[in-house]
Amino acid sequence: MRDRCSLTLGPLLFNWTADRWCDFYARIADEAPLDRVCLGEVVCSKRLPFYADRLAEAVERLRRGGKTVVLSSLALVTLPRERQLCAELAADGALEVEVNDLTLLAYLEAGRSFAVGPLVNVYNEGTLGFLAGRGARHVCLPPELPLDSVARLASAAAPLGADVEVWAFGRIPLAIASRCYHARVHGLAKDSCQFVCGEDADGLAVETLDGQAFLAINGVQTLSSTYCNALHDLAVLVDAGVTSFRLSPHGCDMVAVAGLFRRVLDRQLAAEEAAGALAALLPEIRFSNGFLSGPCGAAFQPVLPR
Repeated sequence: MRDRCSLTLGPLLFNWTADRWCDFYARIADEAPLDRVCLGEVVCSKRLPFYADRLAEAVERLRRGGKTVVLSSLALVTLPRERQLCAELAADGALEVEVNDLTLLAYLEAGRSFAVGPLVNVYNEGTLGFLAGRGARHVCLPPELPLDSVARLASAAAPLGADVEVWAFGRIPLAIASRCYHARVHGLAKDSCQFVCGEDADGLAVETLDGQAFLAINGVQTLSSTYCNALHDLAVLVDAGVTSFRLSPHGCDMVAVAGLFRRVLDRQLAAEEAAGALAALLPEIRFSNGFLSGPCGAAFQPVLPR
C-alpha cells in the first residue's frame, strides 16, 4: 500500500435530530482518525434548517481536530430556493465544496478547485477530464463502478492532479427522485411530510413480497439494503491507484469503524481481523462489495489481486 491514503467521512444522508447531529460531529472531531469530513445536506433541502445554525460550530471543532472540512451540495436541485442554496454555498470561499449536482458548477468561478461527490456520474475518462479541467481536485467515484473502471479512472486522474476516492463503508446510494417514498408509505404528501424520515435513523428497510431484504428508503433517496464493506479490498484498490476511501455516517460507532479502516490502511491490522471486528460491531448487518468484481452489487467476496 502507499504510505498514506486518506479517509473521508461523507455527508450524513439521514435525518437526525439537531442534538444528535451535533453530538455525532463533536465526537468525530475529537476521536475519529479521519482526514476529511463532508458536512451539509445532500438528500432533502427541507432538513437543512434544523441544523443550519450549528454548522459553523461543527466546522470549527472539526478543524481544531485536524480534519479538512468540505461542504457538500444537494444531489437533486429542483426549486428556486435550492438554486439559491447552491449560490450561497459557492459564495463561501473559505471551505472546499463538493459538487453532487452539476447545477453547482454554474455558481463556481472558473478555475476554483472543488471536489466531486459519488452521485455525479463520473463513468469515463472524458467526464473526469472535463471536471478536472473545470477545477475538480478530488473525485469520489460512483460506488457501482467495477474494479477495472476504477483503475482506469485512477490512472487518468493522476496526471490531471486529481485524487480518486471510492465508497468503502455504508449503505450504497442507488437513486434519488423528486418524490418522497418515505412520506408516501406513511400516507403523507411530500409537502406535508412531517419529517417522518427521521423515524428511521439509518433508512427504512424495504423487503420483497416474499420477505427478503431488498433496499432501504431515505426520504427521496433509495439505498442498498446491505452496507458496503471494502476492508478486504483496500490493498487491491490502493494498488489500482485509489488515494482515498469514503465512509458513510450511520448510527453505529463510526469512530470505531474509522479506526478499523485506518489501521488496515496503515498496515497495523490485517484485513481479516478488521473485518471480524466490524462484523461484531454490526451483527445484524449484511455486507457487500459486489460492484467491484462480484456477480451482483449485493454480493460479498474479497476482490482478487489484479
